[in-house]
Formats: sequence, C-alpha cells, structure tokens
Amino acid sequence: MMVGYHAHTQALPTTWDEACAQSPYNGINLDLGHYTAAGNKDQIEFVKKHHDRITSMHLKDRKNKEHGEANTPWGEGDTPLKEVLQLMKKEGYKFPATIEVEYPIPDGSDSVKEVGKCLAYAKAALA
Repeated sequence: MMVGYHAHTQALPTTWDEACAQSPYNGINLDLGHYTAAGNKDQIEFVKKHHDRITSMHLKDRKNKEHGEANTPWGEGDTPLKEVLQLMKKEGYKFPATIEVEYPIPDGSDSVKEVGKCLAYAKAALA
C-alpha cells in the first residue's frame, strides 16, 4: 500500500526526496498550488521526476512567494496548471488530480459554479 504524504508551503523539493528514500511505499500527495506558493519554480520537472511516486495531485492556482502566495481563480495565479495537465496527458500519467477551490467565492457565485469554471479551464487546457 502506498502512503501519499501531503504538505503545504513548508516542504522543500528535498523533503519529498527524503520521504521517498525512506520506503518504496512512501509517495507524494502533491498540492501543486502549495508547491508554487512555497516559491518553487520547477513544477514541471518535479512532476516528471516524481510521477511514479505521486499518489494524487491537488490542483489549485496560487500566487508564488514573490507575489504574496494568495489562492486565486484558475488562470490568475502562478501555478502552471495548463502545462502540468498537458504533461499528464502527453505522458499518460495515471495518478488522479483533484480540483480544489480555495480562493474566496465571488459575490453572485457559489462553489459549484466555481468548480465548473475550473473544470472548463482544465478541459480547454487538454483540448
């Protein structure tokens, strides 16, 4: 059984290497938004390197450390969502990816509508 460890902005890329080195059953529950907010700029290379240890991925958009780390609607932050989705499709990665809405819901909207916007963004990225 694989165990997927999840972290927020405190984890460094080396944190994942250390966790995976401890056991072949240790995996990564990668939160791409938190990884970006922590100031990491190697998201694509990270996914390529660790794809076989990623148990699941949380997809959300966030500003990076230099831009304040805020959660944002998809397409407004620094997280390379489109590029990662395209990489997953191209390489046939089988780990699940979960849409997360953690930004403030705009007036006149609701969480279901916002998830729909994220899904539309993902579909357009994969078209």
